[in-house]
Amino acid sequence: MNATEEDNFVTPGEVLGKASELKPGTGAYFSPEDKKVYASLTGFRSVIPPPTGSDDPRPTVEVKGHKAHGPVPEPGVTVIARVTKVMARMTSVDIICVGPKSVREKFTGIIRQQDVRAMEIDKVDMWSSFRCGDIVKALVLSLGDARAYHLSTAKNELGVVSAESAAGATMVPISWTEMQCPVTGGIEQRKVAKIGA
Repeated sequence: MNATEEDNFVTPGEVLGKASELKPGTGAYFSPEDKKVYASLTGFRSVIPPPTGSDDPRPTVEVKGHKAHGPVPEPGVTVIARVTKVMARMTSVDIICVGPKSVREKFTGIIRQQDVRAMEIDKVDMWSSFRCGDIVKALVLSLGDARAYHLSTAKNELGVVSAESAAGATMVPISWTEMQCPVTGGIEQRKVAKIGA
């Protein structure tokens, strides 16, 4: 990689510029929170001048992947993720599917306490919502801090879609907040996704 390529090499979450000066193209997205354009791919940045006679004077910034890559999480997209760590105020996950497609690169996500459900946010208990190994359906909110996507399960159809009990059996959802082990009959707390919602 020469010096020019190195200057243009970007990774997901890197700021490409202000939205007032650039339009996001392929491999980039606009963040309404800080009015900036971010890279959503690992690859090389390029700036394309606006077409002649365009009403929008801003050039378009694109990121071309440096290798054949699969789908990439973007804000507003639904993902499937596996829970890797549960903490008091957030849960860490590895994203395994973007929409119906499996990812080829590793993408990390976090579900913050305030994004678990829409009601009674201050009463959310992370350990009663998720456990390590759970498979979760979530919505991508934004590319947050430290290269981790911010995810939300604050809709009826989002949350835990598959979980194993302590006995190793796949549990059956019995309410919005509970799943039951078919082997032992034991009930465990979860933020359950409403299937078919």
